[in-house]
Amino acid sequence: MMDIPRRRPAARAHLSATTEDAPVRAILGPTNTGKTHLALERMLAHTSGVMGFPLRLLARENYERMVKLKGVRSVALITGEEKIIPPGARWFSCTVEAMPMDRRVDFVAVDEIQLCADPERGHVFTDRLLNARGEAETLFLGAETIAPVLRTLIRGIEIETRPRLSNLVHTGFTRLSRLPPRTAIVAFSAGDVYAIAELIRRRRGGCAVVMGQLSPRTRNAQVALYQNREVDYLVATDAIGMGLNMDIHHVAFAGLSKFDGSRRRMLAAAEIAQIAGRAGRGTQDGTFGTTGDCPPLPENVVEAVETHQFEPLHHLYWRNSALDYTSPTALHASLCQRVPAPGLWGAEPASDLLVLNALMRDPTIQSLSKGADRTRLLWEVCQIPDFRKLGEDSHIRQCAQIFVTLAQQGRLPSSWLEPRLLNLERTEGDIESLMHRLMGIRIWAYVANRADWVEDPDLWRVRTRTIEDTLSDILHERLAARFVDKRATSLARRLEEADSKPLLSAITRTGEVSVEGHAVGHMRGFAFIPDQEAARSDQPLLLRAARRAARSEIPRRVSQFLQAPDDSLRLDLETGTLFWEEDPIGRLVKSEELLRPGVHVTSAEFLDAAHRERIRLRLSAFVRQTIEHTLAPLFRAAEAVTNKPVLRGVLHGLLEQGGLMPLPPADYLSPQNVAVLRKAGITTGPTALFCAALVRPAAMRLRNLLLTLREDRPPLILPRAGAVSFKTEQVPTCSGQERLLLSRIGWVDAGPLWVRLDIAEDIRKSLGTLARSTPYPLPAGIASRLGASAADLPAVLKGLGIRFKPALPLEKAQFGPPIPVMLQPVRSAVSSRARSRHKKKPSITLPPPSGPFAALAVLQKRR
Repeated sequence: MMDIPRRRPAARAHLSATTEDAPVRAILGPTNTGKTHLALERMLAHTSGVMGFPLRLLARENYERMVKLKGVRSVALITGEEKIIPPGARWFSCTVEAMPMDRRVDFVAVDEIQLCADPERGHVFTDRLLNARGEAETLFLGAETIAPVLRTLIRGIEIETRPRLSNLVHTGFTRLSRLPPRTAIVAFSAGDVYAIAELIRRRRGGCAVVMGQLSPRTRNAQVALYQNREVDYLVATDAIGMGLNMDIHHVAFAGLSKFDGSRRRMLAAAEIAQIAGRAGRGTQDGTFGTTGDCPPLPENVVEAVETHQFEPLHHLYWRNSALDYTSPTALHASLCQRVPAPGLWGAEPASDLLVLNALMRDPTIQSLSKGADRTRLLWEVCQIPDFRKLGEDSHIRQCAQIFVTLAQQGRLPSSWLEPRLLNLERTEGDIESLMHRLMGIRIWAYVANRADWVEDPDLWRVRTRTIEDTLSDILHERLAARFVDKRATSLARRLEEADSKPLLSAITRTGEVSVEGHAVGHMRGFAFIPDQEAARSDQPLLLRAARRAARSEIPRRVSQFLQAPDDSLRLDLETGTLFWEEDPIGRLVKSEELLRPGVHVTSAEFLDAAHRERIRLRLSAFVRQTIEHTLAPLFRAAEAVTNKPVLRGVLHGLLEQGGLMPLPPADYLSPQNVAVLRKAGITTGPTALFCAALVRPAAMRLRNLLLTLREDRPPLILPRAGAVSFKTEQVPTCSGQERLLLSRIGWVDAGPLWVRLDIAEDIRKSLGTLARSTPYPLPAGIASRLGASAADLPAVLKGLGIRFKPALPLEKAQFGPPIPVMLQPVRSAVSSRARSRHKKKPSITLPPPSGPFAALAVLQKRR
């Protein structure tokens, strides 16, 4: 065991400085052992900390997790292409290369420390292993294979091994079409990923896609698509092998070899385990196997993966990090120092060192790189990642231009950056062109995140990030479209074998889908409806081609729908169905607010989640506008009383009930308040408070839909438009719930009739006024206003709670006009004895109420 002598300049003395009493620990074990979760808990328990991750996506994911726990002002994110550093940041989520080595912190952690043995990036991880220390605690996370080397290189290191929380079982080969739900299919090239994704989409309803070059926003959207169970399959590269925790039950390998930047090689058993370990989370067991054209896994590899037993690492890659910036020559010499101890291998010349070698021979750069500051700047420029991979010469020329401009002008002027980004913003072209632009913008995103290199760094950070996200999304669409076309070519070739003629499919403007000139179905809204005769045929490939034509039509139809005028949309008030050009595309669903119902987009096999959400938002806006227009008087009334707290509460209740409610307590209905409500269009009846305009036919039908929607039942059948009443016998099976709904919609149960609320309340109020204190003859025309026959009128009046005395026939000895129906005064709470005690003697003697002149006597008294 030995300590590696650490030589470093004073500028690196904080994060790198070793505190003798500060423990250095390693938590080792396979995937699904909770190592990263433990490290985050440990870091956030300290007052400050830095944690390095192997991938930009992981740094971003854990940054967002830390923000939720500690707040956005306390957490920083540092990667080569993105920097978010609040002034008071105490906890840092970084890529390993971007860890701030000059910052003093209590806690330091490095994830996936076994990458010290990676030929390309291993020297960076080894440098952090040997030099990065927290003042209170240092933690390294990774595979158990690195344990022997750690004991050799780090004196006194404490190593804790953790078992996997669940079992990992090999299930052998499974065909793509038979893979179980919640499966991740792993491939090792963009072409393979998208080819498999298209096949899964056609056969199993869809899949999410995750690759290392996706922007965090695109990758997170794809992960959410899978995690929210909108799709049951994930197609990914080995980018999911590091820290991506998802609900994966099975991992299927579509290949066992990858291109590592210099050659194509077979995956090591430990790498297979790292990827397969994504299956099963927590205590839930996972499975792994092969699919597609992948050869079977060797038995020894299967056993190693299932038992987590792998050959230990014997060496780590190292490159000196204590650099001499006196001159470029001294810098190069310090980079090429020999390894200081056994177990360390010198790293192969990386891209940054190759660029330095080339630039040192350039006379212009030699003259501009004199002194420590210029030499340091030269090295920082050489470390710009070569994302484009167009060859060493191209990257060297670009780095040379950046260094010369920085050395001569101090900053990269905006006028210098603008033309270099202008070409990268274009979104046209083939896949190769888009990929080239995406890699190019990643370089400028790296440059823009050096605030000391560019003018207005905030502007250029946002600009490069926006371009990167846009290109990533478009590249995804183009790749998917490209592989869909390849599949279509394969389908045509298979059909040509049987028919020797190419198969052509098309969709007409009217939505008819035809294959070889024969109609096989039609588009209804966003759904493909197969022709019944074609569906019964024995030509499944014919229908598959028709569905391919329908699938390609969806983006155009969605765009057309989003731009369609409102008059092309319609809400069926009888069923709650939403139509676009008479094709059903959605329906209203129950929500928490009566006047803000939810919208469900009708399922269609080719609509993806993004399209469905855009359609839903468009329909929701249309529904909201329809409700506000149809029930406008109610909303206007609410606006009219916003400055009156009491009435504002009353109108709030009225809105919640859809424009009709029982009378509130008398304290709310002072004469002044009643007058304000009447002016706002709200009627205060004897038994109810309501907006009279809402019992008109259109408003009533809409309220019928909304109220029954809240009760999870279909709308009630209402009488014809304009009817003031309908017979109770027209709804003989009306249940108690339906009767209650009718009353909430605006109908009053009046015995043999249901009377419209505004008519019923007006009759109650006017007749109550006439017979306020003494009996009064029933005015003519009441039956007509109620829509009742003369025979039904007494029963209807009784149903409305109106007290009256029926007309009695004249006795034989009596002559004169018929005795009218007499309205009776509303009974007082005063007892009859009290009434008789306070009753004054009338000035005239009234005839018996049953006499032929009773009505004339009443009129005379009132006069």
